[in-house]
Amino acid sequence: MTSTTTQDTFSPIGVEALYDAPKASISGDTSQTWLRRALPLVKAHRGIFAVSLILSFVALVMQVQIPDLVKHAIDNSIGAHTAALAPYVWWIVGLALARGVFSYISRRLLLETGYAIEFDLRNGIYQHLTRMSFSFYDTVQSGQLISRANSDIRQVQMYLTFAPSIIVQCAIAVVAFIEMLTINPLLALVAMVTMPFVYIVGLHMRKVIFPVSWLIQARLADIATIVDENINGVRVVKSFAAEQSQLTQLQSAADKLRWTYVKDADIRSTWSPTMENLPRVGLALVLLYGGWMALHGDATIGTIVAFNSYVLMLQPPFRQLGMLIMMGQRASASAQRIYEILDEEPDIVDKPNAIDLFHVDGDVRFEHVDFNYPNGTRALRDFDLHVKAGQTIAIVGRTGSGKSTVGRMVTRFYDATSGAVRVDGHDVRDVSVASLRHQVGMVLDEPFLFSVSIRDNIAYGRPDADIEDVIRAAKAAGAHKFITGLEHGYDTVVGERGYTLSGGQRQRIAIARTLLMNPPVLILDDATSAIDVQVEQRIHAALHELMTDRTTIIVAHRLSTISLAERVILMDNGTIIADGTHEELLRREPRYAEVLAQAEEEPADEIGDDD
Repeated sequence: MTSTTTQDTFSPIGVEALYDAPKASISGDTSQTWLRRALPLVKAHRGIFAVSLILSFVALVMQVQIPDLVKHAIDNSIGAHTAALAPYVWWIVGLALARGVFSYISRRLLLETGYAIEFDLRNGIYQHLTRMSFSFYDTVQSGQLISRANSDIRQVQMYLTFAPSIIVQCAIAVVAFIEMLTINPLLALVAMVTMPFVYIVGLHMRKVIFPVSWLIQARLADIATIVDENINGVRVVKSFAAEQSQLTQLQSAADKLRWTYVKDADIRSTWSPTMENLPRVGLALVLLYGGWMALHGDATIGTIVAFNSYVLMLQPPFRQLGMLIMMGQRASASAQRIYEILDEEPDIVDKPNAIDLFHVDGDVRFEHVDFNYPNGTRALRDFDLHVKAGQTIAIVGRTGSGKSTVGRMVTRFYDATSGAVRVDGHDVRDVSVASLRHQVGMVLDEPFLFSVSIRDNIAYGRPDADIEDVIRAAKAAGAHKFITGLEHGYDTVVGERGYTLSGGQRQRIAIARTLLMNPPVLILDDATSAIDVQVEQRIHAALHELMTDRTTIIVAHRLSTISLAERVILMDNGTIIADGTHEELLRREPRYAEVLAQAEEEPADEIGDDD
């Protein structure tokens, strides 16, 4: 009988978390601006961030005091000889040293905050991607995801971290203006007369640079997509000698990116100098008007020198203001690209009251199931099938008849458009996805291996499995002999996607990976298509024992694979057209014989796999 519980959340992989979960995530309120949606990331680290900004501001205040000390030193010690010069010198040295210490601590804390925000954002995006359904990955390009999970994240993180810091840096203008007002109000107003024009120029620069920033991030993603596809498809590229064609494609994308970078540089080179040089106009006015005041006895030489220093202090903040505008537009473009992903909701989710499957007999039933893929392709049509617990069936049919879709419905890779799929009487939509996929093991026809050791690949679903269990599963899959023949045996690290192994070897490791889980329901989706017939027979001998009391659904082409099943289902156009034993179908169903004949004419993908 099936035992279920709702007391604990089902977690099939026995791995202990080594890191804390992200402290915050992007707000789900799509009506907010991109910045307000990202603020929870900043608020989660507001303590250390606030300390960093306060120390930065204190360091700036110290810096602003130095020109005033210079003024008094010139007027009192050098000009009027009414005070000693040494105390002013020591005060200036002390303030400079203190400012250096405060700036160091502030910068250190600021960078820690930035990396913490990036950690939260990157992990939040990855967690979201792991929740997304197969229908999402059917339509999205991996290069686009890689770009948004790397360069786009960095743009957002830099703005969230450094924008407040730059604003604090710009506060030096306010502090300096206050100091100037205390010294000479009229001269202070002259020094700041160009500031409104700086603001106007900044607004215009922000407006024209945003679309270019969007294009830069989008074209970076295009290049990432091309590179990703060429690396993953390098064997296809080389087999068709298409290197030059792909290089031309990359050059075209790179040329488009170059154009956007040049356009971005053109905008910045046009407007940034204006923003930076307007304060220098203020400096000229200070020298002109201040000099006239000095000549008439209304200002001292120390005042002119101090104001000169204050106006020079205004230049870096306004240079940073231009950078802030550029960073803001790039971050805005990147954030919107990230939100396009985060705002996508998975199709396959647990119901609030979903139950966990802990003990499954293996009774599988399809009740008048219809299913269409997201692109509109109809895969199953009024599909009705009952597989009793412990039964082994083979599903046979021409390409495109819907065979593989049957297994994907049991594991709930997709949900039925209509009808229901049941395991032990439970609609798969009513049970938790994690527990369902723990009870239903699936071996695909295109096995994927990770760039880790063979042992880790086999133990992927049970990382805490003993080596004896790993070896037992490998023997059952006919993989033990070739694994021990490798230089490092089970500790051999396979290349990316397992391409250092042959197709048949990859399939056997994938079979071992599933057998190690010992699922009560096993789905083999043409899982031995790339394996030599003799090796396949040895695997079948082991599978005969393993399939005892286990419900097994085999998507098959080869007659040797079909022989494993006690019952054969013939499909065509998404529905069952015949059901019976192999001998019965051969005797009364000519379409079955045609499908078998066609399959036998197709050569195996890989012949001569040594065991």
